[in-house]
Amino acid sequence: MQIIEANVDGLKRTLKVVVGAAEIEQRLASRIDQVKDSVQVKGFRKGKVPVAHIKKMYGRSLMTEVLQDTIRETSESAIRDRKERPAQMPNIALSEDQDEINGVIEGKKDLAYQMTFEVVPEIALADFGTIELERLSADVDDETLQKSIDDLLKRAGSFEADEGRKAETGDRVTITYAGTINGEAFEGGSGEGLSLVLGNAGFIPGFEEGIVGMGKDETKDVSCRFPDEYSVETLAGKDAVFNVTVTQVEKPVEAKLDDDMAKAFGAESAENLKELVRKQIQGEFDKAARVKMKRELLDKLEALHTFELPQSLVDREFEGIWQQVEAGRKQQGENAEDAGKSDDELRADYKKIAERRVRLGLVVGEIGSKNLVEVTQDEMRMALMEQARRYPGQEKFVYEYFEKTPGALQELRAPIFEDKVVDLVIGKAKVTDKKVSRDELYEQVKAATEA
Repeated sequence: MQIIEANVDGLKRTLKVVVGAAEIEQRLASRIDQVKDSVQVKGFRKGKVPVAHIKKMYGRSLMTEVLQDTIRETSESAIRDRKERPAQMPNIALSEDQDEINGVIEGKKDLAYQMTFEVVPEIALADFGTIELERLSADVDDETLQKSIDDLLKRAGSFEADEGRKAETGDRVTITYAGTINGEAFEGGSGEGLSLVLGNAGFIPGFEEGIVGMGKDETKDVSCRFPDEYSVETLAGKDAVFNVTVTQVEKPVEAKLDDDMAKAFGAESAENLKELVRKQIQGEFDKAARVKMKRELLDKLEALHTFELPQSLVDREFEGIWQQVEAGRKQQGENAEDAGKSDDELRADYKKIAERRVRLGLVVGEIGSKNLVEVTQDEMRMALMEQARRYPGQEKFVYEYFEKTPGALQELRAPIFEDKVVDLVIGKAKVTDKKVSRDELYEQVKAATEA
């Protein structure tokens, strides 16, 4: 095999690889030797077909297999010998001259092909000891704890009928209704014995508000308008009138915090429930603080590492982002941040995001490689279990999906690997601890993630 360096331009490589006809012929002979015992030809016993006959009948198809294997093996060898890491699979280009192709297949000409690829750049890692980070922390105050307890009790509360009560926001009502548009009934516009909690926005705007103030056995016409973006196109933007009869009004009864109620939530006592809720809130605060510090760290890692990016990786990342943008437009319309921008402006913005992701991905990968960071089997097993728990009753299908989809496993592994690298760098950085209030914490998290 002969390798000729045709072009080197930054991270781009173009190599010409030539494999002699004699070597190809040897590979073909070896391939024929592998299959000769299994070839069946009329007039010959199995395993007794002459090599010349096999070559005459199957030589072209076997040669095609040999050439494919040869290109794969020699291209991998060429890259390995150069001690370079390709950013993506190389692009292989064969001659378009049919006579030359036939000559190679017939064993009369050398196999020559050109391979083009980009390499992963050499990355000089920064001194992590020079990185300064701020680690925020917030304590759970009594007001925050009580609000969470109140919300918990509200969700655990019940409703009781009140015969003379006029419906208020927060009450549960049972209704029968029939809707019309321009005096005509429409599909899905009527129902009987429906229960809804007023104020939960379970219906189109104006419907629940129109029921407020009604009592049991009262009937009333409620006028509303379907939103312009309503999911049923035939109803979107149209005015409707619903004839509503209230058959029951129930007022909310908030649960009382006592030991029995606490046990219903899996706690040992009321005090134990408070402690569990406090720990949960503290965990949320700590998670938010980590999000902020991680973003700050990634920003600094990006700024500290400047190198040429493989354009193929940037293009692939950008295409993935742009597909998500277009899918989001179709499903939900344009988001507020993108409103008023041309496609060219949006592409430029998302190209910068793609470049950031590629740069940080390469830096994180290099840090992990240099520091022997690995994701263990136990960590992957825990991540798989967490994914399976999200789909109760379908756990088997979740495991089968990840087992059959290597790309999905890599997506599961990547954030675990990244977090381990982040922890490693934080452990070497200069970290200053700072106490803040809950509101200050979330304000800083918002500012960091929206930057």
